[in-house]
Formats: sequence, structure tokens, C-alpha cells
Amino acid sequence: MSFNTQLTPELLDLTISIAETSRENGLNFFDTIFELVDYKQLNEIAAYGGFPTRYPHWRFGMDYERLAKSYTYGLSVIYEMVINNDPCYAYLLRANNMVSQKTVIAHVYGHCDFFKNNYWFQKTNRKMLDQMANHASTIRRYIEDVGHDVVEDFVDCCLSLENLIDIYSPFFSTPKKDEDEDEEKYRADPVKKLQSKKYMDSYVNPKEFLDELKKKQEDELQKKKNFPEEPQKDVLKFLMEYAPLSNWQRRVLGIIRDEAYYFAPQGQTKIINEGWASYWHSKMMTELHPLTDAEIIDYCDQHSGIVAAAPGQLNPYKLGIELLRHIERRWDKGQFGLEYLDCDDPKKRASWDTQAGLGKEKLFEVRRIHNDITFIDAFLDEDFCHEHKLFIYDYDRRNNRYVISGRDFRDIKKQLLKQLTNFGQPIIMVKDANYKNRNELLLQHQYDDVDLKHDFTLECLKNLYKIWQRPVHIETIIEDVPRRVSFDGSNHNVEKI
Repeated sequence: MSFNTQLTPELLDLTISIAETSRENGLNFFDTIFELVDYKQLNEIAAYGGFPTRYPHWRFGMDYERLAKSYTYGLSVIYEMVINNDPCYAYLLRANNMVSQKTVIAHVYGHCDFFKNNYWFQKTNRKMLDQMANHASTIRRYIEDVGHDVVEDFVDCCLSLENLIDIYSPFFSTPKKDEDEDEEKYRADPVKKLQSKKYMDSYVNPKEFLDELKKKQEDELQKKKNFPEEPQKDVLKFLMEYAPLSNWQRRVLGIIRDEAYYFAPQGQTKIINEGWASYWHSKMMTELHPLTDAEIIDYCDQHSGIVAAAPGQLNPYKLGIELLRHIERRWDKGQFGLEYLDCDDPKKRASWDTQAGLGKEKLFEVRRIHNDITFIDAFLDEDFCHEHKLFIYDYDRRNNRYVISGRDFRDIKKQLLKQLTNFGQPIIMVKDANYKNRNELLLQHQYDDVDLKHDFTLECLKNLYKIWQRPVHIETIIEDVPRRVSFDGSNHNVEKI
């Protein structure tokens, strides 16, 4: 797609001015290129996940229709879109008034600073804009060679499995292990006999005892040779390496996997990333690059809409910015350390102020090292829950509304962390790729008190079968009973383990 995206002179001056102010106050970001687009163009870009060029697929058209209808009926408006890239690319909506443009520009610089400096983005491809274009041209070439329906059907299959990755694997390097190490050790010392004098050896280590030891050690060696030796969380990588795929299929699966890993840190940092950007646009508009008296009402109206939250719903903007402000206040007042944590007097804790003044320094440290889970786990405390009235809500079918079902801080925090773990999606691992010694694929669900959605499970097994081309199984727990769900290419089967 090609647009006339040149900024107006006034907007260009604003981007330069706000960038200078941001850097003066500690933000450090890649060069950022702003482009001005109308709502149709922005919807197109948003449907492509923020990139101007993607491979052809029906889901992008579906996303565009949903965004277009949502805008037409006034249900939602996309104010900005920014890409984690070097340089960063950001899109401004042409219809925004000047107050909105100022807010969005400041918000974008907050995101760009987070992309560049947060630990969880350090392994992402900083040239993904070019990489996405390469992916698009590669898949278009396969469409010409193999056929549109064939390629699209395989892409559908891969996309249904795109969450079966190990989001932490980019940060760990697995040392290479000699595959013959255990076998060589076994051959060098096949059995560990009991020590004895030579003339007593036949009595202390009789033949039956030695045979039993040998069998036991052979069983242990075979167990170590399980395929894979340990459960593999990166299911897509395992399929790429071992599934009977053609070259173009392996490449397409690799493209889907690469893009899944690129987007993973955005899912891992939604709350802290949006909180950081909102914190800085708020600070910029009210203190560092202040609005005029005529603009302040419009800004307040827009900002209140951004951070609004309804009962039973989590607004990442609201939770993120308020928790960052909570951290800043605590470290400015010295409300940290063992002495403060051991204080049980609510009044004394509320008035605690050592004039430490470490709030800003702490915020930049938080921005550098945390993702949503560690952010919530480390800083969401009981005082914060009481102050912001964080409760557990359940839907009351009788009264047709959400009602408070829990106020205990530990339960609130536990449920929130549970929702954030692996983006709230089930953790699936490859357990055995030669199940029953028939090259069947056995997966394992890491159960966390939530059953798998049955229809999703059945469809997932169907698509795995298309790739593995042999029966596939998954071990899980359904209604507190260990079960194995299987698909053999035509029928599903559920049995107790």
C-alpha cells in the first residue's frame, strides 16, 4: 500500500520539540518516523499488525472489516500505531485535533523508549519492517508456484498453532550435549558391581544379580533416549525440525514462528508498556510540554477515556500508569526496605516519608528489567489494591450483572498473575514424538486448574495431524480426571489415563 503520509509543518515542529523534551528528561529512543494517515489507511495498517506490508491472507481482511465497522459505528478509534523497529515508525490519524496529536506523539516516544531499553525486547528483530516485506514476497512466490488455496490452507493451519512457542527461549542458550555420551559411559562401565575380594566375587555378585543390574541400566539408558529427552515447549520449532514437511511448508511454518516470537514481547509487556507510555504523555502534557488553557479540557477528556475501567475488566493503561505512579511515590518517600515492610501500623506506613527522592531512578530501573508478570508480582501490594479498589468480580446470572466475589489481596494478585501467564493461554509441550513406538505425536498440557476448551482442542489436534501426518494425542485433565484426547485423521477419541 502507498499513501501520501507527509506531516504538516506544524506537526513536524511538534515531533521535534516533544522529542527534545523527552530526551532531556531521560528517554532514549530510536529515531522515530511519523506518518500522517486517514482512518481507512490506519485501519489497513492496524489489520496488518502495524506493518504496511504482509503476506496475503483472509484474516487481515476480516480484521480490517471489524476495525472499519467499529470506527463507523463509533465503538472505537485508533489514535496511534507504533512499530518496534530501528528506526521506529508511527502513524498519526489525520482527523485528530491538535491536542490529540500532541498526546499521541508524547505517547509514541514513551513506547519507543520502552522498545529500545526494556530487556524483553532485546532479542527482537529491529529490522522487522523489512523482514515482514520479505516474508510477504516469499509467500506470494509460493502461491504462484504451488497454488493459492494450497498455501492459504497451510497458512491457516500454522496460524492456528502460532501460540505454541516458548516465549522465554530467546533468553536461554541450551548447551550442546554429546548424544553418545550416556551410551559410551554405559559401555565403559556396564554395571556397577558390589566391591568384594576376587575369590568372593561370584558369591557377592551372582549372575542373577548382575543380569538384573544390566537390565535396569539398559532401561535407564533407553529412558534417556526418549524423543525428545525432555518435554519441548517450542512446539513449532519441533515440528519444523522433525515433521515430514516439504521445503516450502517448512519455510512458511518458520515465517509464522518468527513473527510469533517478534510479537511475543508485546504480549508480555502490555500493562507496563502502555503504563509507561501513558505516564510520559501525561507528564509531558501537564508538566514538561504543557498545554494551553484552551487545550487542557480536551486533553483531560481524552486521557480520562484512555484510563477508564469498568468492573470486571482490566484496562492495561489504567493499571500500568497507576502502578508506576505508586512506585514513584513509594521510592520518593523511602517506602521500601525491611524496616518499612515490617511496619504493621497503617497510619505510620501512610505517613512514612524519609525524603529519599529515588522515584524517577526507580521508574527507569523498572522500565529496563520488568515484564507484566514480574511488574505485578514485585509492586502490586495490598495498599495499592485498597487504594484503587481492586476486587475479584464474578458474573451474577440471576441479577444479570457483575458482583464483587473476593476482596482478599492474595487472591486478587494470584488471579491477575494467572491471567497474564503465557498470555492467559494454555502451556502445551511435546512429550513424545514416537508414542507407542509408532511415530505418533504425544503432547502434554501443563494443567493450571483450568480445563482446555474442548472445541479448540479438537481443532488444534486436527491441524497438528495435517503437519505431523500421523495420529496426535494430548494428555490433560478434564473435570479433575487425567485424560488423553486423540485424533487419528478421521475420528477423535477421549480416554482415561
